[in-house]
Amino acid sequence: MSEVLKFLQKNKIFYLATTVNNVPHVRPLGFIMEYNGKLTFCTSNKKAMYKQLIANPEVEICCVDADYNFLRIKGKAEFCTNSTVQQKALQVMPSLGNIYSVGDGVFEIFSLNEATAILQTMSGEKRRLEI
Repeated sequence: MSEVLKFLQKNKIFYLATTVNNVPHVRPLGFIMEYNGKLTFCTSNKKAMYKQLIANPEVEICCVDADYNFLRIKGKAEFCTNSTVQQKALQVMPSLGNIYSVGDGVFEIFSLNEATAILQTMSGEKRRLEI
């Protein structure tokens, strides 16, 4: 878990793919934290991403570092929104407080279940990372 989390945190922006009617949709994310031993993210329940995750929780995340190594993570999104996890998210990234607050009815938190991660180098070497 720690190697995956550090990779995402160090590289700041990563991309999450969902599907809508079997059509992929990718968007950049920048918030990541560990919660209850899982990779955890946030969104707004007003966004299309939220609706897509509810309809089909299968996602893939991709992130590239400065050396062109890339990390792919697959898993199933499961919402775990509660005031405790919302507070932790705001502590991890205080700037989220500019758009969300605990219990605002919009701020949603989700973790990845059944997550797998593969780190691949530019030369094609692959290594499975523990999540």
